[in-house]
Amino acid sequence: MDADFLADLKRYPPRAFLREQSIWAMWVYRFGRRILKRKPGLVRSLGLTIYWFLFRGVETLTGIGIDINAVIGPGLRIYHFGNIFVHRRAVIGANCTLRQGVTIGSVGDEGPAPRIGNNVEFGAYAQALGNITIGDGAKVGAMSLVMSSIPANHTAVGVPARIIFRRTEAAS
Repeated sequence: MDADFLADLKRYPPRAFLREQSIWAMWVYRFGRRILKRKPGLVRSLGLTIYWFLFRGVETLTGIGIDINAVIGPGLRIYHFGNIFVHRRAVIGANCTLRQGVTIGSVGDEGPAPRIGNNVEFGAYAQALGNITIGDGAKVGAMSLVMSSIPANHTAVGVPARIIFRRTEAAS
């Protein structure tokens, strides 16, 4: 196991593999990232083939699609699995939280994807799309559509999302 996956596990309850289907998706994603780091060759090719079957199986069972090329920091926590998709160009920082229905993606097929800071929380069915940055400690409300950047420690809600609250150091 790698350090990033161990950090993921710390944010889950005990016996997570029996209680939380979302950890299956995280394990497959981290497995795929370890395989990508190997030198090209037979072992890497075989590993990627195994990854692909695991990915499709877990995606079908859980409704979570995290592309192997997305860059995700340690400690990602997914609550309430289902309909969660992370674009291959997305960058997600450490200790972020996603709830059911979250999409982090591009506006077009090959467009840029969001860059998410550390300790960011997404409410249920929130969408972050396009070439945007969501700063450290930000919160995105449930069912919000974020298409412009959110500064650190701000909360955004609505369609389109607008900033409604800024946390100060004392309020954190």
